Amino acid sequence: MQRREFLSLAAAGALRGAPPRKPNIIFILADDLGYGDLGSYGQRHIRTPNIDRLAAEGTRFEQCYAGATVCAPSRSCLMTGQHTGHTTVRANHSVRTRQRVPLNAEDVTVAELLKQAGYATGIIGKWGLGEPDTPGIPNRQGFDEWFGYLNQDHAADYYTDYLWRNEQRETLRGNLDGARGAYTHDLFAQDALRFVKAHRNHPFFLYLAYTIPHAEHVVPSDAPYTDQAWTQKQKNYAAMVTRMDKDIGELMTLLRTSGLDENTLVFFTSDNGAGFTDGLELFGSAGPFRGRKGDVYEGGHRVPMIARWPGRIRAGAVNRQQVWAFWDFLPTAADIAGVKPPQGIDGISVLPALLGQPQKQQHEFLYWEGHTRSAFQQAVRMGSWKGVRAGLNGPLELYDLNADVAETRNIAAAHPGIVKKMEDYLRSARSEAVEYPTVRPQRKTPQAKGRQA
Repeated sequence: MQRREFLSLAAAGALRGAPPRKPNIIFILADDLGYGDLGSYGQRHIRTPNIDRLAAEGTRFEQCYAGATVCAPSRSCLMTGQHTGHTTVRANHSVRTRQRVPLNAEDVTVAELLKQAGYATGIIGKWGLGEPDTPGIPNRQGFDEWFGYLNQDHAADYYTDYLWRNEQRETLRGNLDGARGAYTHDLFAQDALRFVKAHRNHPFFLYLAYTIPHAEHVVPSDAPYTDQAWTQKQKNYAAMVTRMDKDIGELMTLLRTSGLDENTLVFFTSDNGAGFTDGLELFGSAGPFRGRKGDVYEGGHRVPMIARWPGRIRAGAVNRQQVWAFWDFLPTAADIAGVKPPQGIDGISVLPALLGQPQKQQHEFLYWEGHTRSAFQQAVRMGSWKGVRAGLNGPLELYDLNADVAETRNIAAAHPGIVKKMEDYLRSARSEAVEYPTVRPQRKTPQAKGRQA
């Protein structure tokens, strides 16, 4: 269905005195799930029947990118519609102070826009964009309801003794003193069902930010892989993915039985490329791509993306052409809800591509920067060309993704014109940010502890 047809139906309904309800939007975000971890994207060992059904009933995109190659900046791009050269949170920690950086009060999030459009807004799972009593917490960024972990280091504790419920700490008494009672992923799955039931009678936006399969790879049961001749880590990782798949299946069943199915747009993706996969090579989580989480090569930020909306999004389709990224979600959601996105964002609405129609507006460039290795990193995509650079003034590597999706052949020397065009763009692609200098400061104090997330 074309965009104009979608709007004309709304107009016709208004003339009848009963305008159709705006569609619900559910955005499901896995944590460190690789491009190749789903059956619908080529996985042969891990069972994901419900997500594969989501793909069979919707459209699977093969050229979608996360906002960044690690957790917090990727989510910042998703929420603000800006790439990592402009969004407020550009790394998991400030390069200058090693502290976490929250969203600003003036940042406009997709939740704020949808709330203005009459949506009930909720986030469940992992946030990563604001500590307690900062302007970055979810309830101060447009979310009516919030349940989960505020920061990424805490989110690695699957049996934590507390979570946040709105602006209050909620104690998980069964997990006190090292006990293992409530597995937090299960609490998130249950709360997602509660949210949908509570808001079934009016439009809602649910940002369901699962924490699995991020390390530590801890799970209540390694079924259905208990009898596999694998390492325990491999069993646990696979069981985490399949556990998430089961819960997505239950959520989809609820949409069907509640009569919400045909009026709910569901996205499924991952926050960055495959995680730190030592010991998990069996699964080929990065798919055909070079690199993994933390790298600005394709394996660090090319992610699975499935979109399902019965009667609107084509079922069983595979879109291999449309190149888009997390910062496109905000303007797309605004387009669906009938509100204007803020000016100055980097994203574009990809609603036509979702609906299987020609996408006239396209990105000339996509941009990423990374602050998670010893040197500042940048990447740019221009058509089928991909540029990668380590260090502010380092040489630009160039790859043709149409011929070399694994980025094995640096052909910069053979295409000086393409390199120059990318270099010209990179000089203006980012705004300076005091917390994210491009030249690493000399440190006299120990580095902050904590894993990348």
